[in-house]
Amino acid sequence: MVTPIDPTAAGFLIAENRNMPMHVGGLQLFKKPEGAGRNYVREMFEQMRDVDEIAPLFLKRPHRSIKTGGQLVWVPDEQFDIEHHLRHSGLPKPGRVRELLELCSRLHSTRLAWERPLWEATIIEGLRDGRVAIYTKLHHALVDGVSAMRLVQSVLSTDPDQRGMQAMWAAGVTGSKASKATTEAEHSPSGVPVSAIRSALGITAEAAGLPSALIKTVTKAVKNETSALSLNAPRTMFNQSITGSRRFAADDWPVERLRGIGKATGTTINDVVLAMCSGAVRKYLLEQDALPDDPLVAMVPVGLKAKESQTASAEGGNAVGAVMVQLATDLHDPEKRLTAIHKSMKDGKEALSSMTPIQILAMSAIGQAPAILTPMFRMQGLVRPPYNLIISNVPGPRTTHYWNGAQLLGSYPLSIPINGMALNITCTSYDGNMAFGLTGCRRTVPHLQRLLAHLDSEVKALEKAAGVS
Repeated sequence: MVTPIDPTAAGFLIAENRNMPMHVGGLQLFKKPEGAGRNYVREMFEQMRDVDEIAPLFLKRPHRSIKTGGQLVWVPDEQFDIEHHLRHSGLPKPGRVRELLELCSRLHSTRLAWERPLWEATIIEGLRDGRVAIYTKLHHALVDGVSAMRLVQSVLSTDPDQRGMQAMWAAGVTGSKASKATTEAEHSPSGVPVSAIRSALGITAEAAGLPSALIKTVTKAVKNETSALSLNAPRTMFNQSITGSRRFAADDWPVERLRGIGKATGTTINDVVLAMCSGAVRKYLLEQDALPDDPLVAMVPVGLKAKESQTASAEGGNAVGAVMVQLATDLHDPEKRLTAIHKSMKDGKEALSSMTPIQILAMSAIGQAPAILTPMFRMQGLVRPPYNLIISNVPGPRTTHYWNGAQLLGSYPLSIPINGMALNITCTSYDGNMAFGLTGCRRTVPHLQRLLAHLDSEVKALEKAAGVS
């Protein structure tokens, strides 16, 4: 069955090139169940491979021809080969986390071929502590990062004794969360609420409010105040053309530590995450002798309740927008940086909360347009970047999850660097920990793994400043 590709998904496909693969990824670490034999990982691979039927989302591939009028459409893959998409790999000795992250970096660097459905999964053994890893990547035209995580979580269970669980690409998992997650991913590949997409088709009642929302947004940007648009981001080493090679680094910290800092300082966990990233990036740039005098600006996706209106909010739900947060990297004191970031985030959320969902989507699109247009017209270095890096925080499950008795120990996101934006930091919470996934261009952001040590030292610095033991 041929289906049209919506403009957002088509945009991700068209924007892709060798230097800018447009897929999101995830790394999951599992502990083998009690009594697992020597062939457990091979059996796990075969169980995921030998599914009765593949879900439609994982069978479709992009296609365009004279028959489609040159338009991109989804078509089912008539020659689907599960063993191309699902691989079994082993780490070289000594099987440290370093070797695992290096493998994930290479896997994340390669483009997904349009001739096949746009996803791959690799089951990885060889970690010297016996853990099993699964790296998965899906094209952003299929799903956004949040939907991809929901797909992974949808086939997990909180019951360590449950068996018979299938892979997320298996069809017909009756009564599970997988069908709902797959439906959400298929119908909202951009991560935009379906209600907002429907409302965009009947935007007449909203049109009168868009000019005033734009004026407010631009006015705040001119005044260097936080909004959906930034006009004051400095040039940094991150804001240049990138290569296709990736480097990935990941680690996690207890949520209680971050919550303790927040309680002591009157800030949120998200503020603390941003302050950790700010301090780590500041130290990293100082090491590179590349810290600008002006504070860096991060694009931070936020979900918030918007003001109700008869059209845009008729179906309720959260609106998703973007806030350009000033990271206060010009400040040496970690507590002052946290305070400044808290104020910047608060101002940004207040600016968006006065808008309807349609206005939020429009203003956020305007704020991110320069990130797309600058590399398209090869203007890097000629104009200021719209922001310096992307930092996002995706909530995950709070309880321990299992796959056929194998305990999920950690889940780490891999994101998309783009031309002019060489570093992407994505965080997700799971089972009491906040996991940080750092994805960067291997050449543009050298020694990316050093940021992990800086993140750790920043947690300690924030705890000391806040008086938290």
